[in-house]
Amino acid sequence: MFSVALARRVAGARIPAGLRTYVAPPSGLTDGERTIYNKLTEKFSPRELQVQDVSGGCGTFYQIIIASDTFKGLSTVKQHRMVNEVLKQEIQGIHGLQVV
Repeated sequence: MFSVALARRVAGARIPAGLRTYVAPPSGLTDGERTIYNKLTEKFSPRELQVQDVSGGCGTFYQIIIASDTFKGLSTVKQHRMVNEVLKQEIQGIHGLQVV
C-alpha cells in the first residue's frame, strides 16, 4: 500500500527570482536515494532536501524532507501532488513515501 504523510515544513529565506541553487547530494546515498534526490533538485531547486530509505535498505519506503520557494502559497496537498508527479516512475516500484 502506498501512503503519504502530510506535514508542513517552515520555509526559510527567499531565493531571488531567476537564481537557481543546487543542493549537492550527500555522500553515501543509495542508487534509489540519489535518483530521487536528483529529480527533486532539478524540478524544485530546494533550499533543503533530504532523502532517506527508511525501509532498512531495500528501497521500498522513502522519507523526503523538502523546502522550496516553488511551494510558497500552495496547500500541503498540492505540494505533495507536485512531488508525486515528479517521482511518478519511482513511486510505481515502492510501497511508501513520506514527504515532510
